[in-house]
Amino acid sequence: MVVTLGYWGIRALGEPARLILRYVDADWTETTIPPTKEGAGMWFGGLKQSLGLDFPNLPYLIDGEVRLTESTAIYRYLGRKYDLMPGDVIRGDLAEQLVTGLRTYITKIAYSGEFEKSKPRFVTLINTRLAEFTKFLGDGPFLFGDKVTYVDFMAFEFWDQCRRLSPDSFEGMNVVNGYLERVANLPRIKEWIESEDCTRKTYSINSPLCAWPGFPEEVNK
Repeated sequence: MVVTLGYWGIRALGEPARLILRYVDADWTETTIPPTKEGAGMWFGGLKQSLGLDFPNLPYLIDGEVRLTESTAIYRYLGRKYDLMPGDVIRGDLAEQLVTGLRTYITKIAYSGEFEKSKPRFVTLINTRLAEFTKFLGDGPFLFGDKVTYVDFMAFEFWDQCRRLSPDSFEGMNVVNGYLERVANLPRIKEWIESEDCTRKTYSINSPLCAWPGFPEEVNK
């Protein structure tokens, strides 16, 4: 059964699901909605209500009779399907919500009209969370020891988005940087990052129309 993921052609909330599907080498396809006026017209003009989703939204995932929206619900579903759930449920929920909070804050300031004014406050939060995450991670190598979980892919993506926004915050953060490098070197993830298909090379983090799109580094040069 082919898994279908639908999302805007940006990283944002869609990238962790893409990472999970790549890591497990799933048979999957993506319906990409261009982050343009035309793409919005396609989504809101008919596609959104045509998929049989209980709560139509992006991202969405279709796997046989399973039709899901809400990004965290999708990550958890993939975690259960592919045996990527944390063994410690309580700490798993805690880590999941920590990294979800990072992405929520990125959304809040990136789409606001006061990005430059709000950015310093978020950078302070990043610095605090990096120190806390370092202690939480401990000896690793991943969030929950040797087992790779869906939360690792959330953390890998959302921390990278933070790193793009505030690279100076990651200077000297050897534990976190080492962790991100280990995830990047996982089988199939490393191959994808080095490929021409890597969305980190082609997709902005947020909408190209918002205050902080987070364009790929190549575009900024």
